[in-house]
Amino acid sequence: MTIRKTVLAFILVFIGSALQAAEIRVAVTTSFHNSGLSDILLPQIKADIGLDVQLVVVGTGQALRLGQAGDVDAILVHSRSAEDRFLENGFGTHRREIMYNDFVLIGPGDDPAGISGAENAATALKLIADAGLPFVSRGDDSGTHKKEMSLWQGAGFDDNSLNTSWYRSAGAGMGATLNTASGMNAYVMADRASWLNFGNKGDLALLYAGDPVLFNQYAYLPVNPTRHPHVKGDLVMDLENWLVGDVAAGLISNYRINGETLFTFNAKPTE
Repeated sequence: MTIRKTVLAFILVFIGSALQAAEIRVAVTTSFHNSGLSDILLPQIKADIGLDVQLVVVGTGQALRLGQAGDVDAILVHSRSAEDRFLENGFGTHRREIMYNDFVLIGPGDDPAGISGAENAATALKLIADAGLPFVSRGDDSGTHKKEMSLWQGAGFDDNSLNTSWYRSAGAGMGATLNTASGMNAYVMADRASWLNFGNKGDLALLYAGDPVLFNQYAYLPVNPTRHPHVKGDLVMDLENWLVGDVAAGLISNYRINGETLFTFNAKPTE
């Protein structure tokens, strides 16, 4: 091989490596993906910083496990207690809050359990249980499922007491769970963004919201490169800096469906 060809081959390998390096894998929740926001953010990320973000769409529990295994470079999830354990065990470097919305309780438009007038979320769930009316749970160890189970516990129910004919575990993402609830005309808990972007509402309606316990914070956690040296730490930080910047703030806060805001940006410039 001539020197010229050798140099050309080296350049091509270098360019190929550079192009490959400009891609990262981020595990995100199905609720975030179902909202449609990723379709707005990803092209702008590519345009602004030249980064291809490949999403792995799973529940929060699975996203955390992917991070632990080093199968992704970062995660975007919404379960604070699980995130804290992830960091305490050294799987992530830090936690950065990006945006929030809230969980809501959905059900038949005529609300046979009467939850729309409930004092709080726990009371709303107890009304559904006392009436024995169908309720569909994600049942998938997602952030939404974790929150739902904590609410049931607050209402005095555990796994054994939910082993009933009226409680249906879908074992699926938010969209599929909402579809199941729509088909059954059942009650269900969802994040507001997924509900607003859901196109198969049928006779379902948003019946209960507003309890502070339904607050739903999304956070970005880089996977620890000390545990997994192949993690692209510099690119992960490039993405984080973009997510907490002015462009992301505008896109997130201005993302609406039928005039309703899906997320509120609350990232701080520095921590």
